[in-house]
Amino acid sequence: RGGDKQKEKSMTNKRIPLLVTTAHRGVFFGYGEPGDAETIALTQARMCVYWSADMKGVMGLAAQGPSKGCKIGPAVPNLILRHVTAVIECTANAAKLWEDGPWTR
Repeated sequence: RGGDKQKEKSMTNKRIPLLVTTAHRGVFFGYGEPGDAETIALTQARMCVYWSADMKGVMGLAAQGPSKGCKIGPAVPNLILRHVTAVIECTANAAKLWEDGPWTR
């Protein structure tokens, strides 16, 4: 049964794609562990500088992923965000589009 506990522990430490908002109106994507703390650590984090109307709000970024009209910055290896207001799990398709990092010129 010791193996079951180890497997269970590794599953809880799994990072998943998240959209995080902050009290300073920041919108970020990255991989982390969801929770209700005021800070969160993300890996492969990107910032949404602008999202287009077709997103239909911040939830659209988590559900659909950014479109070509959005401005998504480059990824950084690690980021710690403070004053977290929302942690939203992203769909697999949304995560793929975030990783592509669309930025119109």
